[in-house]
Amino acid sequence: MLPVRSLGPEDVPRMVEINEQGLPGTGKVTEAEMTDLLSLSTLALGVDDEGVIAGFVLCLLPNTRYGSLNYKWFNERYDEFLYVDRVAVAEEARSGGLGSALYDAVAAHAERLAYPVAAEVSLRPPNPGSMRFHARHGFDQIGVFEQAEKAVTMMIRRH
Repeated sequence: MLPVRSLGPEDVPRMVEINEQGLPGTGKVTEAEMTDLLSLSTLALGVDDEGVIAGFVLCLLPNTRYGSLNYKWFNERYDEFLYVDRVAVAEEARSGGLGSALYDAVAAHAERLAYPVAAEVSLRPPNPGSMRFHARHGFDQIGVFEQAEKAVTMMIRRH
């Protein structure tokens, strides 16, 4: 298995590239937005394939200034959580267990904090692959958040 390492500002261009490959499920961001998101993240990990990031995950604790409506939904309902804002794996590296390796690291971090892991999966448009992935990793559906053009399934993984 490839090593998982902390991410830094030098990784942002590759993170944006991988993020673009995951649209619409990952949500579009610019390099400036990704840099800001990285600065807000309490956990920012990437799978390193000989110096090139092949996948990444960004997680936030509650009550940062992050403006995501999905993040706000969790903040309104929970005092403690580790929020997975995005997890993305490069197209050429998918189905190789990288997403699972990243989520294992997220789960271990959340267990050290004694916090549940919060995430959402697109319902409209549907993302059945992500739903299966989150179910395999112990997430339970706790609600649906409807917005104008989209809807997401809100999920929690308790330790």
